Amino acid sequence: MFKEFKEFIMRGNMLDMAVAVIIGGAFSTIINSLVKNILMPLIGLAVGGKADFTNLYLVLKEPATKPEVLPTTLAEAEEAGYICFGYGAFISAIISFLIIALCLFLVVKAFNKAKDIRKKEEEEAAPTTKKCPFCKSEIDIEATRCPHCTSELPEEEKAEE
Repeated sequence: MFKEFKEFIMRGNMLDMAVAVIIGGAFSTIINSLVKNILMPLIGLAVGGKADFTNLYLVLKEPATKPEVLPTTLAEAEEAGYICFGYGAFISAIISFLIIALCLFLVVKAFNKAKDIRKKEEEEAAPTTKKCPFCKSEIDIEATRCPHCTSELPEEEKAEE
């Protein structure tokens, strides 16, 4: 059983998946930092305030006994007994999701473009072989006589080189 488990763990797909999960976690940390430390302050600057939407809420029901000091954050309001509709955290989650989706889109697009460039370079490589018009065997592009059927190649074949 241990041997089978070891074989299962050592499969290429399993190792690739483990690496993908680890890289995904690291990528997630980078994107979360990008959103929190760079983009949200810029959004806050654009809308004329702080970009912390997590404390945006709507009071649905006030507590029976109102506190002396009105709450300023969602956590304080909930602790004081207010029933709140916390839409700000949802807005922050949507912004984070859209930014992460955009980053992933750009990474995949760049990867696909690089893959297409490499494929194009491989396709543009000059051919190194040709077919003998007599026996249809594959021969070297510079051959003047077929090594399989010993036929001399016609002049137009030589001119194409």
